[in-house]
Amino acid sequence: MARRRLPEADCGPRGALALLALALCAPGARGRALEWYSAVVTTEYRDPRTNQTVRSVAESGRFGDSSPKESALGLVGVPRAADHDPEGCSPDTRFFVPLPGGGGTAPWVALVARGGCNFKDKVLVAARRNASAVVVYNEERHGNLTAPMSHAGTGSIVVIMVSYPKGKEILDLVQKGISVKMTIEVGARHVQEFISGQSVVFVAIAFITMMIISLAWLIFYYIQRFLYTGSQFGSQSHRKETKKVIGQLPLHTIKHGEKGIDVEAENCAVCIENFKVKDVIRILPCKHIFHRICIDPWLLDHRTCPMCKLDVIKALGYWGELEDVQEMPAPELAPGSVVTADLSITVQEDDRSDRSNSPLSSTNEPGAQCDTSFKEESGENTALLETGRSDLQYGGPVS
Repeated sequence: MARRRLPEADCGPRGALALLALALCAPGARGRALEWYSAVVTTEYRDPRTNQTVRSVAESGRFGDSSPKESALGLVGVPRAADHDPEGCSPDTRFFVPLPGGGGTAPWVALVARGGCNFKDKVLVAARRNASAVVVYNEERHGNLTAPMSHAGTGSIVVIMVSYPKGKEILDLVQKGISVKMTIEVGARHVQEFISGQSVVFVAIAFITMMIISLAWLIFYYIQRFLYTGSQFGSQSHRKETKKVIGQLPLHTIKHGEKGIDVEAENCAVCIENFKVKDVIRILPCKHIFHRICIDPWLLDHRTCPMCKLDVIKALGYWGELEDVQEMPAPELAPGSVVTADLSITVQEDDRSDRSNSPLSSTNEPGAQCDTSFKEESGENTALLETGRSDLQYGGPVS
């Protein structure tokens, strides 16, 4: 029996991974690359207590998005405390710049706090005061982090951001009147790729679609597997019951010299081989005979006689489902026996002559009459054999 092949279980996961890879690599899946430069900040001042120069160098700054990436230097100036505008947002904000030696002019760098207004306004206020650069220190809640700044339209002034601790340290020094010199230099270039919002939506839809397809495929696979297992179980059960019914058909072992079977001429229609002495044959209701090892597998698959197409199972009286069939051993036909609707084989002439010459037949007249009636029954059975083998159409059981 041909066996149906179940679908492969590994196609679904591979297809899902391919779909996800296509979603990630599709055009527009990635957003634009974010490029920014760090800033190396050098501060130098003289400690009034020790009269020593304190110098600090750290790559702790970050250039603004619209800032020219170039160096700048100057003395640090902060908004005056009297203006109460540490963010430097007011157009009237004035800056306090401690000068070394108490006089003169020098380039200066504005130090302002983040917040209060946008970055562009801060930069423009400091630029109107002739600052050479603007340093914005981050809010306290951000700790040592810096953030990107957008300040388009501020011209060629250098703008950087430093962390809150660094900005607060410089602010405290300037507010104490200590002159702090700051040098800004270009640091390392950083490129950060990120996925845009549109790409996130695209990938999310692709992932959900992948999960739905995978779930549907799994459901289909297990339904097919369940149906396949059920059909296999039902087929095996049906074949088992059919085998029990076939086992009820009579068997016969061919012996030498039997009448009704021409061993030299007769052959099995399944294997196309002549019957031989000691071959076990099975006799069908239509009187056709076959090797047991040939006809049993045929009946399991086809249920019909190979020659006349008679439905053997129905001929035995089983019309519906083959249930509650008890397996019964097939009767073995003995020489000289009579079986209704089946093939009967007569004994050899030598055996009959032996019986006729026995002392019982010579001395007992009733025994001779029995032997005569036995011969008549054997002749009738032989006639039944010839009639059944020549007729290919199934008739009712012989009574």
